[in-house]
Amino acid sequence: MDKEMNTKIEKLDKRVALAHLGGGKKRIAKQHSKKKLTARERVAYLLDEGSFEEMGVLVTHRTTDFGMQDQIFFGDGVITGYGTIDNRLVYVFAQDFTVFGGALSETHAEKICKIMDAAVKVGAPCIGLNDSGGARIQEGVRSLGGYADIFHKNVQASGVIPQISAIMGPCAGGAVYSPAMTDFTIMVEDTSYMFVTGPNVVKTVTNEEVTSEELGGASTHSTKSGVAHLTSANDITCLNDIKKLLSYLPQSNKETTKKLHYVVGEELREHLINLIPTDAHKPYDMHSVIGGIIDEDTFFEIQKDYAENIIVGFARLAGRSIGIVANQPMQLAGCLDSNSSIKAARFTRFCDCFNIPLLVLVDVPGFLPGTDQEWNGIIKNGAKLLYALSEATVPKITVITRKAYGGAYDVMNSKHIGADMNFAWPTAEIAVMGAKGAAEIIFKREIANAENPEEKLKEKEAEYASLFADPYKAARRGFIDEVIYPKNTRRKLIKAFKMLEGKEINTPKRKHGNIPL
Repeated sequence: MDKEMNTKIEKLDKRVALAHLGGGKKRIAKQHSKKKLTARERVAYLLDEGSFEEMGVLVTHRTTDFGMQDQIFFGDGVITGYGTIDNRLVYVFAQDFTVFGGALSETHAEKICKIMDAAVKVGAPCIGLNDSGGARIQEGVRSLGGYADIFHKNVQASGVIPQISAIMGPCAGGAVYSPAMTDFTIMVEDTSYMFVTGPNVVKTVTNEEVTSEELGGASTHSTKSGVAHLTSANDITCLNDIKKLLSYLPQSNKETTKKLHYVVGEELREHLINLIPTDAHKPYDMHSVIGGIIDEDTFFEIQKDYAENIIVGFARLAGRSIGIVANQPMQLAGCLDSNSSIKAARFTRFCDCFNIPLLVLVDVPGFLPGTDQEWNGIIKNGAKLLYALSEATVPKITVITRKAYGGAYDVMNSKHIGADMNFAWPTAEIAVMGAKGAAEIIFKREIANAENPEEKLKEKEAEYASLFADPYKAARRGFIDEVIYPKNTRRKLIKAFKMLEGKEINTPKRKHGNIPL
């Protein structure tokens, strides 16, 4: 190598080394003291060893105001590029808190937009590791414009490629809207937070005193707001959760999920027979039903601590990824309310975007009554789930385990809104309402005029139950395709989903529907 070339190589080596150093050893040490990995460490752990190819490593900001021309860092506070996870191509960006606190600049945003465009172009998931103090205020509107550029790219990529956001540090102000528009948001406990306005502004405007953790920490967003789909104990767990989540997803909307090798056997599950209590008012855990249907230990629950009266998540059935939406009798008797409807609708629409078949398990006594629900839009919010399941064109199968009452029967993937196969267990009760409520309305006068109204009510309740509190009238009308033995459920579902693999639906031509947001 001649001297001139050696000089050029040394110049490149020096710049790359500076880029890899980020904000310097002191700032890296400070990041570690907070029990946080650096951006480069996160990327290295997330991706298959040696697979990362960095893009834009020598990018720098263009700002000269406020002495910024003297503060130049190669990469400009964000690491971007592509690599593989379990040999699958993914694109990733990781904000580097050691450089300007990860603050977003015009060029920082350009780097993120560049990999988002590339991910859409080739059809591969895009993963964002967020750890940023917000907009770089020295750049003014240029940094705000950078955020808007990213938001626009999020929308263009929505439903085309899976988008996953990990919140691994601060995420405030305008920065929160990009994760909110991605498909899944994962927060790290104790070290991450999200809010539009921070505690100081909240105190000034409303006189409320609140900490960052209380206002927008992982616990808050996983239990109260529903913003976070998953929470993780630390950085490593978060990155492992991303890998696990990705294993249930396809590369893009043009593909289906990879089917794992599975040899179908007898597939009977005898223990399902005794899961439903004989007392219709007694709850049971729908997780037990799910566990008895899916491949062992494959359920990956989403938003498990939010709107717990409905369960959503991914699982495998005979090696294939499916999405599950299920009422949970252990919470609010499984009633649908505003939060659970929104939770299930969002999950349903994601599965439909990415060709993931849906299994709906039903035990629902109706919509939750009360002024709180009515005043907070249960009509509109319940309609979101109805809309989402009606709109979905992926294979959709329903199993009614016990109650399916009133409008909630319609909403929970009934045959009437496009379900492909509807099964019911012999314990299913499909009716306008529960036997007691129905008897009180239908036989009101007869009960009132009886010598013993209480006994007459019980008599009429039993009469109504014998006529309607079973699945057979619905089966006679074809609203239920088959009443099945609980132990046969897994076998029936494996066959039905296999049969539906070639499903195609030609929908009316339109720009898009108008879901009741």
